[in-house]
Amino acid sequence: MDRIRVALIGAGQRGKDVYGNYGLKYPQNIEFIAVAEPNDLKRKEFCEKHNILPENEFKTWEELLAKDKFCDAVIIATPDNTHFQPASQALRKGYHILLEKPMSNNPTECIELGRLAEKNNKVFMICHVLRYTPFYSTLKAIIEEGEIGDIMTIQHNENIGYFHFAHSFVRGNWRNSELSSPLILQKSCHDLDILLWLVGSNCTRITSFGELSYFKSERKPKEAGSRCLSCKIENECPYSAKKLYYKNIGGWPTTVITETQTVESIDKALEEGPYGRCVFECDNNVMDHQSTILEFENGVTVNFNLSAFTNKVHRTIKIMGTKGVIRGDDSMNEIEVQLFASNEKRVINPQIVAGGHGGGDTGIMGDFLSLIKSNKGKALTSAKISVESHIMAFAAEESRLNKTVVDMKDYYNNF
Repeated sequence: MDRIRVALIGAGQRGKDVYGNYGLKYPQNIEFIAVAEPNDLKRKEFCEKHNILPENEFKTWEELLAKDKFCDAVIIATPDNTHFQPASQALRKGYHILLEKPMSNNPTECIELGRLAEKNNKVFMICHVLRYTPFYSTLKAIIEEGEIGDIMTIQHNENIGYFHFAHSFVRGNWRNSELSSPLILQKSCHDLDILLWLVGSNCTRITSFGELSYFKSERKPKEAGSRCLSCKIENECPYSAKKLYYKNIGGWPTTVITETQTVESIDKALEEGPYGRCVFECDNNVMDHQSTILEFENGVTVNFNLSAFTNKVHRTIKIMGTKGVIRGDDSMNEIEVQLFASNEKRVINPQIVAGGHGGGDTGIMGDFLSLIKSNKGKALTSAKISVESHIMAFAAEESRLNKTVVDMKDYYNNF
């Protein structure tokens, strides 16, 4: 098989700018031949970049999937609550699938997609890209080599970054769990998946605590305006939209707020759209900090913390074993191994791979295409595997809301 022929469903930031740009960079591996996208500007841009024929340009995924199967695979990068229907229909039509995470914002739909994956002999992968990064694959290799003995406990932190949180989870698409997903599912199913992979055992019990403590109306300063462009104290505010978007014209996150990357278009977006609002006057309800404790079948315990209140976007981890400790910081691309017997420290700097998520975006695309070509092997992030970490996220939210410890077996039985 030569190049894999792919249809894209959802030409937003992930679909158009990540997976689409992979196709432009590696045209020998992949050819995008169709797109479904309701936004006219985004759809037109994608079609022009990939020379898509007019008959393969669609406004909706329903129109695309109404046709008989006409390519090898589909990549689905639509909003969280619109994953299940196109994924299940594409699978029944015989397409290989790469599905953006989360699988769904509904636990029953996640479980059903896992069942469909078992029934259909197709590559069906979820975009848990961290497994494909050199950083986390190095951590996994150190653990499996037994250098630090048996894992006893892990401390893992997802530092979302104050500006990223304000953009995505206060003003942006994932600000409200009723419109998208709970924060621990949308942002942190990555982390739960990577913890499940590193521990190598299923989760048995989970409890979680979290609040929306800061980004709400009662926290708004008296002098603050409703929009950053007309706010008297904007210059003093770390969450200023002016500070974030004008300095990133042509790049993330400014490419999210308007299709046209000009000062005039950004002015209009901040004057009229959701991204110019004061962070204390939005319709957000997702947590701005959350702590989760997990117990696994093999006895490992994990403390997982996520927070908006960090100065940069990165993850840190400390893995404690019977013979030593591993400390990691993905922003520094640094892993430190310290053994108890010698007390010596060894620092590892994993290979740097181009692409977002520490090279994970590049890695998962390469594996997806390779598995289709070879028609053998197992994906690291198959839909069947990914169900577990998704249900962990739903259980954590159940625990947080009901202030209880959730037994995973009992929770599964609810579905």
